[in-house]
Amino acid sequence: MLDDIRSDDGLNLDGQKRERRRDHQRPLADREVPLAPNETEPRVLSPAVHAWLDGELPEAAVRKGETQRDVEFWKQLMEAAEQRRHLRTPPQLEQRIMAALPHTVPQVITPWWRREFVITPSTALGVVGALVALVAALTALAMVLARN
Repeated sequence: MLDDIRSDDGLNLDGQKRERRRDHQRPLADREVPLAPNETEPRVLSPAVHAWLDGELPEAAVRKGETQRDVEFWKQLMEAAEQRRHLRTPPQLEQRIMAALPHTVPQVITPWWRREFVITPSTALGVVGALVALVAALTALAMVLARN
């Protein structure tokens, strides 16, 4: 099945019909692949495997029948996790990271008069109140000076 997602109906940008290569068909890029083709419902770990993972049962009690695959999977997973716990970062990497950090305080690139100016409603009310008080004080001063 060819899944051609293009909406140009086989036309080039100039409107001319183009030849499609028929030597191979592209497979679908995104398909759902069932994890368990034989089973209609998902697999659930048995309570015995859960008990073994919690440390309540010995491995020998769980390693039989259907649970043997689950035990092998979880053992390999735990071994891989244990190996990853013991990994250490090479000392050169830490030195390279520290050397790459800037040793000075970064400078502001944009001048203050070109930066974004954000004012909140409470700040706007405070500025208006201060302006009204300043104008009232200047008016009172002018009135006092005018009487003298």
